[in-house]
Amino acid sequence: MCNIMKTIVSKYPTLSRFILAIFLYGFSLFISGIIETPFLKRYFPFTSVILLVLTTWLLFKTDKKSLKDIGLNLSFKTICFLPLGLLIGVVAFVLAKYVRGLYTGETLEVTTSSIHYNEMLYALYIILPTVAVEEFLFRGYAFKKTIEKTNVIVANIIFATLFMLVHILDSGVIQNKGMVLFLVITIPIGHLLFATALLKSKTLFFPIGIHLGNNWATHHMVAKSNNGSSVFYIPETITFETWTPFIIVIILWNAFFLLVTFFIWKWDDFIRVVKSKKSA
Repeated sequence: MCNIMKTIVSKYPTLSRFILAIFLYGFSLFISGIIETPFLKRYFPFTSVILLVLTTWLLFKTDKKSLKDIGLNLSFKTICFLPLGLLIGVVAFVLAKYVRGLYTGETLEVTTSSIHYNEMLYALYIILPTVAVEEFLFRGYAFKKTIEKTNVIVANIIFATLFMLVHILDSGVIQNKGMVLFLVITIPIGHLLFATALLKSKTLFFPIGIHLGNNWATHHMVAKSNNGSSVFYIPETITFETWTPFIIVIILWNAFFLLVTFFIWKWDDFIRVVKSKKSA
């Protein structure tokens, strides 16, 4: 049996690596599901993240590499990408909502009731492990390995598709045609944003921060009611009666996030231009 396994691994080394990664990631999530009781998850929801870090470390170790390959070293420079990403994610989401409002007529109003700051800070704590898990799965070892064996375009197509399928293959989503259409377009754009952040910064902390900021802002920067759970709220949310305005909103929404992605991709050029103007 061992000889057969060795033969398969030697004949199909790349395929074997991906199968091993899928197995180890699946096993890590399974074990974390057993360990993480509701009580533990409420106060320390990081079991799955810890196991995925160990799994990723092991996978890189067997490739004679380290977690530095995805920038998971605790230097000041790399850690700073986490709060920077958080800020970009939050600001981008609010601005995207504003762009939507320019077309729909929806307005952002400042919450006048007492804001629940403790609830909002706790939400950051709870959302962080969820987005970290997704980043390890879709922008971690397997993503970098796919780039190594193919190229960035192929890797982005594969993982954008997988990332999208994970979000739409849900009983609460798949029955809603509008939500499916929105996610089929939006989730791959989200992957492109997070992947670009990883490749430009060379650290997974950056996409984790952007992802965290975006998901947190969804609930706690702009809400539908003035109940103190968010900084802003929308007094009257537009309901689309036909497909045309809905599709236009999807295009505007994703065009804005593509612009953010483009800015991150070209930020070296922007910084160079700014420095040249200052020195002129």
